[in-house]
Amino acid sequence: MIEQQFPTGWNEERVQKLLSELEARTDEEWAVADEAAAVDGEAQTVVTIPASLLPMVRQLLASYKSASP
Repeated sequence: MIEQQFPTGWNEERVQKLLSELEARTDEEWAVADEAAAVDGEAQTVVTIPASLLPMVRQLLASYKSASP
């Protein structure tokens, strides 16, 4: 069995609580959350991509964040 590793301050209980909250959201609540994220004050863009590209996009974002000062 593989031991789960969590970021500092996170544990299995916190992850499960967050998952439960997210799974309970209605479509309207998701839309409100998306709109709120879009007006956070930072220049952001929402893009729909094929699910098969998600791992590559995550990798690109991780490399972008690690290259930023």
